[in-house]
Formats: sequence, C-alpha cells, structure tokens
Amino acid sequence: MRAKRSILNLSFGLGSQLITIILGFFIPRLIMVNYGSEANGLIASIVQIISYLALLEAGVGAASIQALYKPVASDDKNHINSILAATSSYYKKTGIYYFFAVLLIATLYPLVITSDIDRLSIMLIILLTGMGGAINYYFQGKFKVLLAAEGKSYVETSIVTVANILNNVVRILLLLQGVNIIAVQASYFILTILQIVVFYIYINKHYKWINLNLKPDYAAIGQKNSVLVHEISYLVFRNTDVLILTIFTNLKIVSIYVMYNMIFTIVDNIVQTINGSVKAALGQSYHESKEAFIKFYDAYEVYFMGLIFAILTVAYILTLPFMKLYTAGVNDVNYIDMWLPILFVVIKLLTNARTSSNNVITIAGHFKNTQNRSILESAINLVASIVFVIFMGIYGVLMGTIAALLYRSIDIVIYASRHLLDRSPWVTFRRWLTNAVVFVGIILISSAINIPIHSYAGIMLWGVLLGLVILPVYFVIASLMEREVFLYTWGHLKIYRAKLKNKVIARPKVSSLSK
Repeated sequence: MRAKRSILNLSFGLGSQLITIILGFFIPRLIMVNYGSEANGLIASIVQIISYLALLEAGVGAASIQALYKPVASDDKNHINSILAATSSYYKKTGIYYFFAVLLIATLYPLVITSDIDRLSIMLIILLTGMGGAINYYFQGKFKVLLAAEGKSYVETSIVTVANILNNVVRILLLLQGVNIIAVQASYFILTILQIVVFYIYINKHYKWINLNLKPDYAAIGQKNSVLVHEISYLVFRNTDVLILTIFTNLKIVSIYVMYNMIFTIVDNIVQTINGSVKAALGQSYHESKEAFIKFYDAYEVYFMGLIFAILTVAYILTLPFMKLYTAGVNDVNYIDMWLPILFVVIKLLTNARTSSNNVITIAGHFKNTQNRSILESAINLVASIVFVIFMGIYGVLMGTIAALLYRSIDIVIYASRHLLDRSPWVTFRRWLTNAVVFVGIILISSAINIPIHSYAGIMLWGVLLGLVILPVYFVIASLMEREVFLYTWGHLKIYRAKLKNKVIARPKVSSLSK
C-alpha cells in the first residue's frame, strides 16, 4: 500500500509539475511583453511577500504531520481525530490573522514601493493574490495535513493541477487580449475558490469518519512553536532575496532574478514532489523498525541525490540558451548573464542534497533540538545578503544565500548522522563529493561540445536527450560506489515487479459467453 501510494504521489506530482511548467512559462513573458519588466517584478515581489503568511501555518502543519505518522501507521482513528481537532482549532484562530494580514499588506505595500503603477492597482492585485490563500488556509489546512501523513498527497495534487490548468489557460487568454492586469489576478482568485469547493466535496465523501468534536490532543502538536522557528528560517532563506532586491535595487533587477529563479524553482518543485511522495513511507517506517528504516533511507538518499545532481546538470546546460530565447524582444533590461546559472546551481545543490538528512530530523521530531541552528542560518542569510547586495547587486543576495547554506547544510548532515542514524556524517558527505565530481566532469564535456540550441523545440529535444544520458551516468556510478544499497534497491524492485505481475495474472478474465 505504501509503495502504491508513493508511486501515485510521484506520478500525479510529476504530471502536475509538467503541466504547470508548460503553461507557466507563457505568463511571465506575456506580462513582460505587454506590461514591461517592472510589472513582472511587481507581481513576483507581491507573491513573495504573500508567501510569508505561510508562517501562520508553518508550525502546526509540520508538527501535525509528524504527530500523525504513528496513529496513521496503526490506523488509530480516535487518536487521528484528537490530533486533527487540535490542528483545526489552531487553523481557525490563525485564519483570522491571515485575513487581516492580507489587508494590512494591501494597505502598506503601495505606500512603500516606488513604481509607475498606480497604488490602487497594486492594492487590488495584493488582495486578489492573497485572499484566496486566506480562505483556503481557514477551511482546508487541517485536511491537507491528514492527506500528507497518510501518503495521499496525490489527491490534493490532482485537484490543484486541474485548477492550475484552468487558471493558467484563463490568464494566458486574458493576457493575449491585453486586458487590465487586475482582471488577470481576479481570475486566479475565482479559480482558487472553485478549487476549495472541490476539495471540500472530496473530504466529505471519503472521510466521513472524521470527528473534530473529540477532545483536542494539543500535546501531540506541542512542538509547533519549535517547528515555526524552522519554517521561519526556511521562508527567510527562500524568499528574502526578492525582498532585499526590491528594497536595495529596482524592479527590473527583481525581474532578472525572478526569470532565473523561475527555471530553478521548477527543479525545486520536482525535487519536493519526489521527496513528498516518499516522505510519508519513510515516516511510518521510522516508527516500526530502525534497521529497516536505515536500509530504506540509504537507498533513498543515494538515488535521490543522484537524481538531484542529474536534473541540475541538465538545467545548468540549458539555462542560458533558454533565457536567450525567452527574453528575445524584451529590451528594457539585459537578462543574459553567465554567472547567474552558476550561482543558482550551487544554491540548489546545497539546498536539495541535504533533503534526505533533513527528512530524518523532521520525522524524528527533533525540531526543538535544532531550532537555534535554524535561527543562525536565517541570520547569516539575511545579514550577508544585505551586506553583499550593496557591493555586488544581484550577485550579492545569491552569495549571501550560499554562505548560509554552506553552514546549515553541513550542520544538518552532521546532526542527522550522529544523533539519529548513529554513524559518521562522512557516509553522506562522500555521496555529495562523488556526485559533485561527476557534475564537473559532465559540464566540462558539454562545454567542449558546445551544444547548438536555437529554438524551444531544440531545448526540449536536448533536455530529453541529456536527461536520458546523464541520469543513468549518476545512477550507475552511485550503484558502483554503493554496492549494498544497489542490491537492496534491486531486490525490492524485483519484489514489487513480481507483485504487479501476479496481480495482472490473478485479474479475472471475462469469458466470451459473458460478453
């Protein structure tokens, strides 16, 4: 069941990402062409600021998922309901704060920002961008937590995917017609509300046993404040760059950052989708058998890390060719910069290569033990980015992020290895170094070849070809370096394939007489 749910999560998640990527690429370019780079930078800046409101959910969401792993594994519905009751209470209280926070941002932001766009338009864009999230948070947050703990994220993903398709298609049509940018954002708000309705119908149909009137188990989510510290750190790390660039540079520079970040955010989303599809299985396994968990974890870390490096290798090779095509005809600022892909790749490698170690800390519930480390990461990122941006502009915020990541990524691996896995951190660091050497080798080879790319079709074709060559290279080298992990993974793949084969054979055939 866990393997099936993980595969469903992965399939739906990657399918969703593919559709979102294809449709999402049209919108920023249409905004830049029709409204200018400043409008693109403004919308990106607003989205980043609104994302900080996720802090209201941060602590209780992750703490609830961690608390639900054990009762979900044992199918203890009473305990699940008591945890959900506590979670629901928190979401309702903070949902009100979310609503008023959106109003406050809509009022203050137009007064702070320097822009040729009128203040009323900026205010309406913020309201339409933020209110959908506020309503979604208030009504649906607790149920999404349960689906995540059960390993059924594919349910939410499928609903969100359909909503995203409709949203992007409508926005693209409106942008092609050259309508007011406020109307474009209004369509986003309306489709967000429709998404909430569909999600509510699903929960009522499939989870009739949920009872939020039981006594809330507040103790189960008692670490929510410690989790909040970690989530604040993550949001500062993920979203501070745009805010700092908005304050210290201008919206055109923000637009440059956003364009490169758009490409590498796709990588982040793919990685998070894959990680999320397996995390529930890892969480439940952790509470059943430590020995089995370690084997499962090692297999996951080895091949997940190889996948990360492979994706980022392809992304690095294709970034500048894509950017030249994507920004052709946009002349108000120069988008082509050879150093930006290098800095972004370093950031994403440091961010995502530590994911498996960070999973262990989250699953084990060691939020309080590591919160001071998380605070230090945020401080390094914030201070270094502000100092560096004054002297190096857009490079400065990226260097500030790298400085924070170098500290925290190493720290996460050391903590997870020594305190939770009871082994040397060198096991993980060796895997990092192996993949890094392969990465450098492939980049040197690709640079010598000088791949000719002059169209979007060429980018897609070369993306597929490079992926088909590069991914196996990482996996083969990883398998050679980690023989025991390879044998474990291969054995489980054979077992799973045999089960699928038996199911096909056991499936009843319809006789010709019954047709």
